[in-house]
Amino acid sequence: MSVIFAYLDEPPFCAPAPDGPVGCDVEVAFAVLRAIGIDRVETRLVTFAELLPGVGNGAWQINTPLFVTPERAQLVAYSRPVWSLADGLMVQAGNPKQLTSYRTLAAHADARLVVVADQVQEQRALVAGFDPARVLRVATQAEAVAAVRAGRADAYASVAMAHRGFLRTAPDARLAVADFGADGGAAAEGAYSFAKTNADLKRAFDGALQRFLGSPEHRAIMRRYDFTDADIDRVVR
Repeated sequence: MSVIFAYLDEPPFCAPAPDGPVGCDVEVAFAVLRAIGIDRVETRLVTFAELLPGVGNGAWQINTPLFVTPERAQLVAYSRPVWSLADGLMVQAGNPKQLTSYRTLAAHADARLVVVADQVQEQRALVAGFDPARVLRVATQAEAVAAVRAGRADAYASVAMAHRGFLRTAPDARLAVADFGADGGAAAEGAYSFAKTNADLKRAFDGALQRFLGSPEHRAIMRRYDFTDADIDRVVR
């Protein structure tokens, strides 16, 4: 039996490599799929905007994890959560505007924010009062980073760990990560997703995933990508 796994270029979670995709979410998915008897996994590098429509129409069977929201849950079936992470900002070195949350972004009348289109960070910024006219929407992480590097945006909003993963893969002294302060918002959960019509695969995957999370193999995978035991324990139930 084979499945197609769709992923993004977003280290440390997933990223293309010469011998196939790498990343903690890739390794976890492959381990769980092996455990339920999937002997062949094809992979598909896609943009974020393609993830939900693609799995929904059967172009592939499983998506790399993304944040769980009620709106997305109307479109896909989620696995149990596999991580719980906080947002952060990629900014220019020195963080000239001292941006540490969506609220501090909104308080700067001239601040410009770049986001990957359809990711949850745009809505979080708008809820905090950020002017939608100052949001630049792009398709990929690489485009968002380039916008900050070139000065077309003051900050790129995403998961803080994704920012660190990018800079670990492609170090750049011109860029830095600004963690959110106490008013930056709580961590949110992410999960793999499936077509609602693919209940059997989702059920089998979830059962094996439940057994895998917190295991020595799972902890070893996540530690290789800089997750701490505290990070891991937030989703081990």
